[in-house]
Amino acid sequence: MYTEFYGLSHRPFQLTPDSRFFFESSVHRKAMAYLTYGLHHAEGFIVITGEVGTGKTMLVENLLSTIAESNFVIAKIVTTQLAGDDLLHMVAAGFGIGREDLAKGSLLRRIEEFVVAQHRSGKRALLIVDEVQNLSFSALEELRMLSNIITDKSMALQSFLLGQPQFRAILANPELEQLRQRVTAAYHLGPLDEAETRSYVEHRLRLAGWKDDPSLADDCFPVIHKFTGGVPRSVNTLCSRLLLYGFLEGLHTLDGIAVEKVSTDMDRELAVVKVEHQLPSADPGDEPQSSEVAQRLGALERHIGKHQRVIKRAITIAARYFQDQQP
Repeated sequence: MYTEFYGLSHRPFQLTPDSRFFFESSVHRKAMAYLTYGLHHAEGFIVITGEVGTGKTMLVENLLSTIAESNFVIAKIVTTQLAGDDLLHMVAAGFGIGREDLAKGSLLRRIEEFVVAQHRSGKRALLIVDEVQNLSFSALEELRMLSNIITDKSMALQSFLLGQPQFRAILANPELEQLRQRVTAAYHLGPLDEAETRSYVEHRLRLAGWKDDPSLADDCFPVIHKFTGGVPRSVNTLCSRLLLYGFLEGLHTLDGIAVEKVSTDMDRELAVVKVEHQLPSADPGDEPQSSEVAQRLGALERHIGKHQRVIKRAITIAARYFQDQQP
């Protein structure tokens, strides 16, 4: 609703990674350099780590948007807890290789034949593994074994490994020495600083057709950075809520006070969710509720009532807005 109210072409702070919105901060620029280097040399593993929401997937999406798809065959895997054999089936599925419940040896041979055939036809096989910290040691070992596929004195399969910071500790384990030796580049993706957070917000707004409506006061940005820590996904969540708040309140100027209001509401909602998960189940024959539980229930009821009022208000404002747009 706020996109129409502010004259935006689309939502600027959607959470789904979209390479069109890639923002080249200092840390993302360095990470892109590592990815590009790795892609150019076509050797070993490229490892990118970072906290949740720092933009690891966006980095790879941006990189893929810059390459000629006709030169690559790409498989993307978002892992869960996978054993070695499970990983091989995921790799085969990612490349569109028929599995037909093959035994491990036959499946490995089929994957090897596929990537070698791609290499000989002038294409490179690229495997992207996201959330790699969830893989078992046996699965990581299978990844290493896949890197042994050699044709014309070069690796036929290259892998990008994206994961959360704990993967660095996992990779340091002595059991993964051979895998670690094949990492040709590694980079840890940190958050944005305060100045880059402002540039990031304005960058995404401009790409969505922003014409300085709403106007963002200078004191917005320190509060945005303080609340989000400069993590892009958190910035997206807060700023989306901020625009919704501005729409509901009919505001065309947003300042630090508005950001504080929205961030405080988000903190309270998170606290209520935590309380809700902690509430004990109630049976008709239970003893009367303790004062603590009663307080939690009261907070939950106030939270629900507040959102009912907000929803009703949003519907009313939207109805008036669209009615005004009628010729």
